[in-house]
Parts: sequence; C-alpha cells; structure tokens
Amino acid sequence: MRRVVILGSTGSIGTQALDVIRSRRDRFEVVGLAAGSDRAGMAAQAAEFDVADTALGADEAEQLVRDVEADVVLNGITGSVGLGPTLAALEGGRTLALANKESLIVGGDLVTALAAPGQIVPVDSEHSAIAQALRSGTPAEVRRLVLTASGGPFRGRSREQLAGVTPAEALAHPTWDMGRVVTTNSSTLVNKGLEVIEAHLLFGVPYDDIDVVVHPQSIVHSMVEFDDGSTIAQASPPDMRLPISLGIDWPHRVAGVGAPLDWTRATSWTFEPLDDDAFPAVSLAKRVGRAGGTYPAVFNAANEQAVDAFHDGALDYLGILDVVARVVDLHEAPAALTRESLVETERWARAEADRLIAAR
Repeated sequence: MRRVVILGSTGSIGTQALDVIRSRRDRFEVVGLAAGSDRAGMAAQAAEFDVADTALGADEAEQLVRDVEADVVLNGITGSVGLGPTLAALEGGRTLALANKESLIVGGDLVTALAAPGQIVPVDSEHSAIAQALRSGTPAEVRRLVLTASGGPFRGRSREQLAGVTPAEALAHPTWDMGRVVTTNSSTLVNKGLEVIEAHLLFGVPYDDIDVVVHPQSIVHSMVEFDDGSTIAQASPPDMRLPISLGIDWPHRVAGVGAPLDWTRATSWTFEPLDDDAFPAVSLAKRVGRAGGTYPAVFNAANEQAVDAFHDGALDYLGILDVVARVVDLHEAPAALTRESLVETERWARAEADRLIAAR
C-alpha cells in the first residue's frame, strides 16, 4: 500500500490521480490533499477518500508535505509556487511524482542537489515516456532525447499568420484539456521549451542532444535515440492517467489504467520539424537553460505575466515571446542561487515584464 499526498487535488492532474486511485483502493491510500483555492471541491475529495489532512494554498501545502507521513508526493500545483512543496518532499525523503515542472525548472540546482537517484519521477507525458525508454539502455549509450510536441492549435502557421491570434483561439488545444496558462504555453511552445529544460535537469543530457519534433497525433510521447542507431519510443493514446499512475507507483505499472492502441485499425503518424521562426520559445528556453542559475526563473515568471496580459487584452499574441525575450536579455544574475534570490529574481522579472507590457 502506497501512501500518497496529492497537491493540486482539484486541478486536472489531481482529479485524474484520484481517478487512478479510485480504481485501485487496494494499492493506494490518500493521506493528504492540497488545493489552490477550491475548498469545497477538496472537502468533497477528503470525504470520499477519508483524508484527515488537507491544506489550501502553496504555503499550507508545503507544511502538509512536511507533517504527513507519506511514501509519494504528487506535485500537481501550477506555477513556480510549487517550489516549496517540491523541496519539502525531497528533504523529507519522499518519492516526488513531479507534474509541477516549474518547480524543477525554477529551482534548478537547488532541487537536483536535494534529490537522491530516482527520487524524482516525472509525470509529464513526455518525460515519463523518456524515463520508460531509458530502461532499454545505459546512460552512456544515449545519443539524444527527442521530445514530441503536438504543435498546438497553430501548427503550420507562419509568424505573420500568428499576429491576430485571440485568447479563445489560443485555448482551443486539439489534444489536451489543460488550464489557461499551460494551454496558452502549449500554443506558443513555451511549454515545450520548459520541458526541454526539465529533460536536461532530470536526465543529465546536454541541451545540444535534446531535440523537439512536431507530432500532431500525440501518440508517440517522446523517444530516446541510442548510440547504435536504434530509437525507443513510448506510444499510447493521449491520456494522462498512464504517466500519473507510473509517477505514483514507479517503476510498477497499474494494469488497466488506460486503453491500449488499436493495432487492427489503419492509422498514420506524422513527424515534422519545428519552425523556430514562428515558434522561437524552444530556442530561447535552451539559451536560458544553458545560462542556468536564475535565468530559467526569469523566463518562467516573465512568461506568466505576459500570458496573463494577453488574456486580459493588454498584449498581443506575438508580444508574449517578445516580452519574455526582452526580460531575459535585461536580467543580471545574482551571485548565488538561493531560495531567497529566486524570490527576488521572480519579483523583478514580473515587474519588468509588466513595465514592458505597459510601454508597448
């Protein structure tokens, strides 16, 4: 029986995790729940799963992680506010099932220095796919990682054709049902840029050996190419319950959690190169990833401000990445990477992004 704490329990990741656990009550016990603001929704979950320990907000979630005895902490919080709970889970020796990519990306060396080998289990479908494929060889045999991207709702459009994109169009993702920030990030490919940084931090593969390819069907979730020329891909229908189940019970699989592909039906999978001119987020993310330190935090914070401004009608769609790139260019890294310097850097990045948005 694995004791699980779920952070972000009323969000997309949290509710799907509870779907998995609901189907296997003999295998998992929920011992803690935390939500961002939906107190009533969390209370209903706590009643169903007989959970005594709950928390509201990131600060309470961090304390919950420190106080509750658990085997696994599933961090499904959205945004860099998930850093505190991530650090608390690692410091407490819990397995961290990580859906909150921002905490790893922003925390960088602060997070990786705390993590024991295998303590962080990725929940993003792409990184779960890579973790599964990596079991086919040794680290020394890995030539490169290939992250797949659906291409979002604007696949195939030129930069000029993106100029008039509306918030409603940016939220019309063809495959995944996600929140406002993540869905918008998927449309700009900022999400894929963050995932490149995450892949580097999780698996220790150099940025030059991490590629992104557009795969509209979202069936092949990512691939690992080995030095003998073979490529191992993980394929399944787009259903987050599969990587979530692996995250909370790694390395074991939970039978029946998802439907397999139907190999009796004719189908086609396509792969296309990434258009860096129309979607410069991945190249920018690699640049900030190589710079390290507080640069990824600046990238993430400025983007969150720009996305909010876009949805509020204060910024055009192409302006999102323009603002982010400008804030990154203006950043001067502090002497040391600490939790305090990250907080101050994020505060600066958000204020600088707001200033640039107001001036446009």
